[in-house]
This record gives sequence, C-alpha cells and structure tokens, in this order.
Amino acid sequence: MDRTLKALSLVLSYPTRGLQQAMPEIGAVLASDTRLTAAARRDLRPLVEELAGRDIYELEERYVSLFDRSRTLSLNLFEHVHGESRDRGGAMVNLLETYRDGGFDPATCELPDHLPVLLEFLATRPFTEARATLADAAHILAALNQRLLRRESAYAAVFIALLQLSGDSVNRAAVAELLDQPDVDPNDLEALDEVWEESEVRFGPDPNAGCPQVRDMLSRMDMPVDPAQRHAGQ
Repeated sequence: MDRTLKALSLVLSYPTRGLQQAMPEIGAVLASDTRLTAAARRDLRPLVEELAGRDIYELEERYVSLFDRSRTLSLNLFEHVHGESRDRGGAMVNLLETYRDGGFDPATCELPDHLPVLLEFLATRPFTEARATLADAAHILAALNQRLLRRESAYAAVFIALLQLSGDSVNRAAVAELLDQPDVDPNDLEALDEVWEESEVRFGPDPNAGCPQVRDMLSRMDMPVDPAQRHAGQ
C-alpha cells in the first residue's frame, strides 16, 4: 500500500468529521515522504491544517464550490478528456474493468474516474504502474493546479505533489489547450443542472448502498484511528 497516494486520495475527498479527526495521521504521512520535495511537503501543510481545524460546514461549502460547480475543476478526469462524447462511457467501463482486474472494488457513489477513487486504486498497485498512470494524466493535473492557484486555493498543493510523483513530465501544449477552456460560472444554474444530471449515471455498485465512510478508507490505509473518533464521525 502506497500510503502517500492513499493520503492524497483522502485529502481530495469530500470533507467529513471523520476526515478531520484523521488529518494528523494523514499529515504525518505526507510530511515524511521524501519522494516529494521539501517545498511540496511544506506547501501541503496549510491544507492539512485547514482540513483539521476549520469549521466542517465551511470546508464542505468550499469543496462543493471548487470541485462540483465548475467543470474545469472537476475531479472526474474523463470530463477533461472526453467531455460529452460517447467515448466517455466506454472509457468509464474500461477503467472499472481495470479496477476489477486488479482486485479493487470501488464501493463508492462516485464515478470510476473520480480522482480520489483512482488514487485509492493506484495506492494498491506497484509504484512504477502508479507513476505511469499519473504521468498519462499529468496534463490534467497541471491544468487543475494552475486553476486552483488562480483561485489561491490550498488544494493546489495536492496537484503539485501528484505531479512530482508522476515524474513531473508534462505536455505543455496539452495543458495550454485545457486552460483555454472557459470556467463555468458557479452561479449558472443551467450548467449546474447539467452536472447534476450527469451524476445520475452509475458505473459502480448499487448507489442505494451509500458512499463508504472515511474511516473505512483509513482502515485499508492501516492508519490508526481512535474508536471514539470513529464513533464521532458517524
């Protein structure tokens, strides 16, 4: 298990009280990985501290505003590659088959290409394989980093870390093409409706089963969580 990829998956997940309680362990993992530069580890610290100590409702509102209300900041990677084309559905199915072939069952209400889900899968794979996959998506990661930097978001540091783990080889022309796409106005209700309609498409398990709790993800990461904290996060 690559604990750093797992930690980054959790940091990019929707904020919960359970996640807040686990941030000291998650932050320690990120601070100790020498594959990241000292600057990258230092830049992750403000986000870790915010997720640990900021009001949970503020964290939830910020997360939704960033990642759910703008297509150009979507954490669903195929949104940036295939958009509305039919290729997107086929790519989803292929990715889900890759997960299953690797013995990974993404028991989540998110789509298979959701970045935290992909990172959770990559955390179970040999690092050379994980690095190659991250390198394939490096132009998307770089574009997301640039857009978050423009918004002065602490989440930008996560994408710097992922780029370093990918080998930091980025197709600049592909990044520029992505950055040419206009941002969706988060106040554009029609655009938001389209996003919500797309979220009804399910490629994973039965959506009625619900999303996994952060504590379950942490248990697979072998991070100790106090039982009282687990109960509080329910």
